[in-house]
Amino acid sequence: MIVSGFYGFHGFCTILVLLSVLSSISILCWSHSSVSYYFREPRPESGVGPGPSHPTDLLTFPLAWNHLSFPSNPPQKLLKIALFVKKWPDRRHAGGLERHALTLHLALAKRGHELHIFTTSSSASNFSFPKYPYGNLLFHLSKPTGGGYLDQALVWEQFRAQNSTERPFDVIHTESVSLMHTRSRNISNLAVSWHGIAYESIHSDIIQELLRAPDEHPANRLTERSLKVVEEIKFFQNYAHHVATSDHVGDILKRIYMIPDDRVHVILNGVDEHVFKPDRQKGQDFRSNFGIPPSKSLILGMAGRLVKDKGHPLMFEALKQLFVENSTFRETVAVLVAGDGPWGARYKDLGPNLIILGPLQQGQLARFYNAIDIFMNPTLRAQGLDHTLLEAVLSGKPLMATKLASITGSVIMGKEVGYTFSPTVDSLKKCLYEVWEDGRGVLEQKGLVARERGINVFTATKMAAAYERLFLCISNGKKNQEYCKY
Repeated sequence: MIVSGFYGFHGFCTILVLLSVLSSISILCWSHSSVSYYFREPRPESGVGPGPSHPTDLLTFPLAWNHLSFPSNPPQKLLKIALFVKKWPDRRHAGGLERHALTLHLALAKRGHELHIFTTSSSASNFSFPKYPYGNLLFHLSKPTGGGYLDQALVWEQFRAQNSTERPFDVIHTESVSLMHTRSRNISNLAVSWHGIAYESIHSDIIQELLRAPDEHPANRLTERSLKVVEEIKFFQNYAHHVATSDHVGDILKRIYMIPDDRVHVILNGVDEHVFKPDRQKGQDFRSNFGIPPSKSLILGMAGRLVKDKGHPLMFEALKQLFVENSTFRETVAVLVAGDGPWGARYKDLGPNLIILGPLQQGQLARFYNAIDIFMNPTLRAQGLDHTLLEAVLSGKPLMATKLASITGSVIMGKEVGYTFSPTVDSLKKCLYEVWEDGRGVLEQKGLVARERGINVFTATKMAAAYERLFLCISNGKKNQEYCKY
């Protein structure tokens, strides 16, 4: 019985793995076939999709809404929006979810919408809650639970108090499960943004298992993750509308999680295009400030959390081998590393080629991107759409990243914008050599192509306009035809 049970579950895991691989392939085929249909020349000047004589239902639009063009002026109808987010970002240590919440909702506040943000207070003695020059941006703080999450009973009472005023909320937005599914059930004017789901993580678990050292005990990740997928499939149905932050996740939510097409909407992450933009002089100044000599003909860059699951042990080993094997590579390459984590100290062991910058604030980070020739992201986490990739793209830099479906399906969709590698030391070394041999001239051309696409897709303005239109469409729990047609 035990053996039978093991092989039965082993087969179940095998099927999930095959589905994961197939979903990666299918999303690419689906994306290209859909793009060819919707982006036929001549492209409508007002955006992609059917022309004005044949409007489409936005709720069933199969591509990312970022591809569409919405009015730049604020709408006549201004919304009262409730946002649930576990943590409001610290300026220096903000994760992707928090940065998304900040960028999106500040943009919506600037457009005149009334924002009520339900989030946790911080117990850190050195933390001061940020102040913003918007009277329509209101925070409702509560003490977090022991695990650092929103106290659901407390925030729900705060929400109900605000919702029972003369003007109830037009729409409710939750970043991931900040508002639990037990509370979201039967709320038709609610949208949840997913920045990582369990099914995506199966790919990450496989990678981690393949990279496991022989003396390490095998983990039960795949078993636990498979059960988590089943659990998510069940409770995701309690959220009325789902926003996928990558094309790949949109496909998974529809096919694997079996959520109806008109409840799944792809809106890719966006970053502030006024901050992240090309500036050659600032890049040169940044290099000078950190003493990078002109003899370094290739400047590689990495940013983010310097931890194991972001792929830094893999990058460490690849660079270490290259520096030993090829003296010319060692003499001509410099690597700038922005961020914090245990691997920052370990990178210093590779010598003066590695310049560890520590965590950077937004303005410094923008100068960092302008100082490098290519941005590298060796992440092993197949979840969400990393903001650092988008920041580098808007700064006019090509990319080099792990072959994960969210990245290859939404960002590095071809060699013209960058390079991808499998999560092995050999594949990473081969990719680094290719970048080095292509040189700065080729990289600059790839960066121009990357920015041209990025400015049309990955800006905060495009993201906020898409969310605003979705919120207008589903506001008050009604399908507002005026805003649901394009």
